[in-house]
Amino acid sequence: MRADRPDSEVDAVVQRYARRVQNDFYSIMRPEVLHAFQERQRAILDLLARHVPGLLNRMRLLEIGCGTGANLLELLRLGFDPSNLVGNELLPERAAQARHNLPAATEVHPGDASVLPFAPASFDIVYQSTVFTSLLDDAFQQRLAARMWEWLRPGGGILWYDFVFDNPRNPDVRGVPLSRIQALFPQGTIDSRRVTLAPPISRTVVKFHPAACRWFNALPFLRSHMLCWIRKNP
Repeated sequence: MRADRPDSEVDAVVQRYARRVQNDFYSIMRPEVLHAFQERQRAILDLLARHVPGLLNRMRLLEIGCGTGANLLELLRLGFDPSNLVGNELLPERAAQARHNLPAATEVHPGDASVLPFAPASFDIVYQSTVFTSLLDDAFQQRLAARMWEWLRPGGGILWYDFVFDNPRNPDVRGVPLSRIQALFPQGTIDSRRVTLAPPISRTVVKFHPAACRWFNALPFLRSHMLCWIRKNP
């Protein structure tokens, strides 16, 4: 799918989010959500330990599509300095909530990420979490990926978390497999792993026992998301 003009995909994303049904499927109070959160946090820490030299509080990080700021707050707890964190969010109401939730030292930039006014090589890490699966236009995906790569310093990395399978019940999203990630960042060196028990499975098995998510998540083919460190070689 290709957009007729650069901002048409941005408009489409706003419309897709407006159609989403609000529910508690992703509340941290749900045991399966808590399990997925903790697993992802451990995996991110492992990637950072492997690939980030020095202290996290010296790393400058930009999150594309930061929502209400939950991921940035998590990164603060992991040791990042608030003045080195920058968030971007397309939807104005979410950007305003992020601004409310985050420390004053953390910048929040509303609007289309692909036109953010950052200089090349401004960040050590550029983070995206479940953004690209909401972008159905291939050209826009490539445009945004190119900007992310431009903002990244040599030796830094894209931190990527997104699902790999299409959702037949939701035509507003599209899975991004590893082959597509490689095509978006052809110059990158990718360290990847499958994480997160597929949510429809986790919501079902947790009804039998809270620990069931851990048992089923031991089977890699039941994991629905890809977590990657995409290194920009010096």
